[in-house]
Amino acid sequence: MAFWDTVIQFFWRDESLLVLVMALSLAFLLFHFHKEERSSIINTLGLFFACLLGQFLSSLFHALQFDMAASMLHEVFVIGGGIALIRLWGLLVFRIVLPLARMNPPRITEDIFVIIAYIAWGMVRLRYAGLDLGSIVATSAMITAVVAFAMQDTLGNILGGLALQMDNSIEIGDWIKVDDLVGRVVDIRWRSTLVETRNWETVVFPNSQLMKSKFMVLGRRADQPVQQRRWIWFGVSLEATPARVFSAVEDAMRQAEVANVAKMPAPNCVLMEIDKGYAHYALRYWLTDLAADDPTDSAVRWHVYTALERAGIKCAVEEHNVHIVKENEKYEEAQHQRELSRRFKTLKRVDLFRQMTDDELHKLAERLKYAPFAKGNIISRQGAIAHWLYIIINGDAEVFLETENGERRRLSVLTKGNFFGEMGMMTGAPRTASVLAMTDVECYRLDKAAFEEIIVERPGIAEEISHILVERRAELDSALQNLDEETKNKTMHRRHSEVLATVKRFFGL
Repeated sequence: MAFWDTVIQFFWRDESLLVLVMALSLAFLLFHFHKEERSSIINTLGLFFACLLGQFLSSLFHALQFDMAASMLHEVFVIGGGIALIRLWGLLVFRIVLPLARMNPPRITEDIFVIIAYIAWGMVRLRYAGLDLGSIVATSAMITAVVAFAMQDTLGNILGGLALQMDNSIEIGDWIKVDDLVGRVVDIRWRSTLVETRNWETVVFPNSQLMKSKFMVLGRRADQPVQQRRWIWFGVSLEATPARVFSAVEDAMRQAEVANVAKMPAPNCVLMEIDKGYAHYALRYWLTDLAADDPTDSAVRWHVYTALERAGIKCAVEEHNVHIVKENEKYEEAQHQRELSRRFKTLKRVDLFRQMTDDELHKLAERLKYAPFAKGNIISRQGAIAHWLYIIINGDAEVFLETENGERRRLSVLTKGNFFGEMGMMTGAPRTASVLAMTDVECYRLDKAAFEEIIVERPGIAEEISHILVERRAELDSALQNLDEETKNKTMHRRHSEVLATVKRFFGL
């Protein structure tokens, strides 16, 4: 019995219960709040209990009167148990407590503090065991110098990692460019910095390389949000003046709602050079999500193209000398006739032109202009004055009102075959609502000048069209004001003569 009393007395100290409860509590908290590191927690807890077992074995040696061996084993396993507790405390502080306080230091910071704590704990226990630390340091000086010389590259990487952290050259989450490689920093370790590219590749840069060579931190500017300027190049014929190109492209981008494109600074267009028979332009915009560079560039290119098409500006290509043969002329004529036939059929389906003859519709078809819009474009802005009508041939568009407090109220969704803007073309009235392209939208556009020739030749058309204009306006008012059928009919009757007089005055009839 005296043997086991000696074992328990040497093994179980006054602080043993507190240390055991501390280890179990730390492990429980980490298991609950830091599930992704459970394997590491289990390993650390296993080390702790292994050290407890080692301390128990040392107590057996003590009971057997092997005092020197028992003391040495006890100190070794106490140091090991302390290292396990320091590791658990490090995980709790750096992985749970600091993130809750919105502080996310890099992994290398955690490693530094934990290793310093390891060294301090080991030196305290060695000093407690009666060893002279001064003699140990003096004896190991030569060994340290040899090791440092042999590991100079590794030490360079370690010191480089420390320097990168101390001067905040880069931080986790930064986008950097090293030579031709672009990626986001995901971790800064002792030896290396990990960078994830957009191609789902992780590149490992030795810290010493980043310290010795030049690299760029993308999208970072003092007191500014993270965003990067991008360049979209395009060519335009020299027939179009730069002022027309700037206006068409910048107005379209200013009104469009394109994901990941910053509103400030606003996109701008510049003339870069004139070469190979055409002008080279670039649209510069600021990207807010650096991971979405190619998709955003693609969307912006499409907006640029549709804006140029609407403005009647053709994108240029390099000039070549080509022999045109007769078959090409026939092909182009056939293609033109098919397009006219398509336009004619489209006009036939529009209620506004149902009283017009086929000859008159053919004349209108010749004057229609193709007007594509990219998804997110504002096709028509509430309150704007524009004397043209749009007919949708593909895509969907949303009609909405903008209230005084800036909110949007959807009125309807326009699809293939629908038209809008008739009041502006026929009376010159400002737009009563805004129209947004919900998808890529293709339209035909008809302006006042094209319609004026027909209505001047046959003024009676104005009477028929005024009825349709009043009906359309009454439907809009009914949707806005919830008018009953009787009130709606009275309003239509009263407005008909007013609209007819406005149409005649607008066209000079």
